[in-house]
Amino acid sequence: MTIPEKLIYPRTGDKETIYLKPVIQNPNITVGDFTMYNDFVNDPVLFEKNNVLYQYPINHDKLKIGKFCSIACGAKFLFNSANHTLSSLSTYPFPLFFKEWDLLKENVTQAWDNKGDIVIGHDVWIGYEAVILAGVTIGDGAIIGTRAVVTKDVEPYTIVGGIPAKPIRKRFSDEVISALEEIKWWDWPEYKIKENLPAIQNGDMMQLKKTAGK
Repeated sequence: MTIPEKLIYPRTGDKETIYLKPVIQNPNITVGDFTMYNDFVNDPVLFEKNNVLYQYPINHDKLKIGKFCSIACGAKFLFNSANHTLSSLSTYPFPLFFKEWDLLKENVTQAWDNKGDIVIGHDVWIGYEAVILAGVTIGDGAIIGTRAVVTKDVEPYTIVGGIPAKPIRKRFSDEVISALEEIKWWDWPEYKIKENLPAIQNGDMMQLKKTAGK
């Protein structure tokens, strides 16, 4: 059941939904198995161009997306080079125009503030036109609401929404969340996930714990 590298479109006749991993070419973007992206506006195969923005090679930013994530149409990942530095008395990006201002080319990254990579956990659902900013880590099982702007880390299995995004509620009890984080069903072999789909879909934690303990 391993996904062939050439299998981009998992649904027959559906050119709007893709498995994301096979289309990624940028070495600074990693995507886990079965993570899907849907786009009914643009070609979803152009995800790197249309959805991963300001990821300039000079800054070495990384986008890491886990397994079994669902990314809705128009979700954007904004990297550090979209920022203008706040440590200067001016937000104008003088270092970008190093020739005109007699600045050193190697200092071009001083034009923006560097907040780090974007890391998305496993089984995360990112809603329509949500925006994830540089330096943000989103925990496993989290849900990002439609058009939310995520400026801070999101805890596992937490639903967030709004501008800026704020926690709405946790999806499950702390006990269940802790168990899911320990079980990590997304790392199971495919046959094992398939056998346990009824338990996963119906919320049968006892069965998942039993399977994980084998």
